[in-house]
Amino acid sequence: VQLQASGGGLVQAGGSLRLSCAADLRTFSRYSMGWFRRVPGKERAFVGGISSGYHGTTYADSVKGRFTISRDNAKNMVYLQMNSLKPEDAAVYFCAERQGTLVATKMSTVHYWGQGTLVTVSS
Repeated sequence: VQLQASGGGLVQAGGSLRLSCAADLRTFSRYSMGWFRRVPGKERAFVGGISSGYHGTTYADSVKGRFTISRDNAKNMVYLQMNSLKPEDAAVYFCAERQGTLVATKMSTVHYWGQGTLVTVSS
């Protein structure tokens, strides 16, 4: 399984970025997908996720109303649209997958990780 995240970069506070994650999964539609982020000295923290099946979404409180997750099963892609970025959103962002309908909200429940993409937010 390969998950390839992209789209990170440098953005000013208040700006937007869209992260993408390409999944090499023949049965992508059966996997719930999510995003985590890590800042130096801390463990990866859940950002948001989207379930397989009914595509329900869930978000960390810190990003609700600013971030939106979507998926395109035809393209095996999941996206994280990040708006109104704050300096505290700066982190390495990882896409993650979990087989089934439940979104992985904890590191221990993730089945596969993608490599990270760095988001830097300048104040």
